Amino acid sequence: MSILNPTPPEWMVDGQGRPYFLWDTEMTLDRFREKLASDDREVRAYLTAKLMRQAKPDDVFQFVTLKGIRADWTLIEPHLGNSRRFWTWLLSVWAEQRNGG
Repeated sequence: MSILNPTPPEWMVDGQGRPYFLWDTEMTLDRFREKLASDDREVRAYLTAKLMRQAKPDDVFQFVTLKGIRADWTLIEPHLGNSRRFWTWLLSVWAEQRNGG
């Protein structure tokens, strides 16, 4: 059983296929997924940070894994803006729980 409460797929996108968290750009959800799977770590980190900044936290994990966030953290963190403190806190809490806390 998952404790996450992600946005249902039919509510995720607008009529043009653009997800709510990409309100400021013309990119469909399919294109976002393609770019998020890029071999270019900088591109992946920028888009992951955009996702982490603008999507509900529960929706973030529909697209990226905790392992992936941790692996690219040094590239993601500078792009988090005002959400940096939240994500830093959340990742540290999860790390403490994983390590027996």
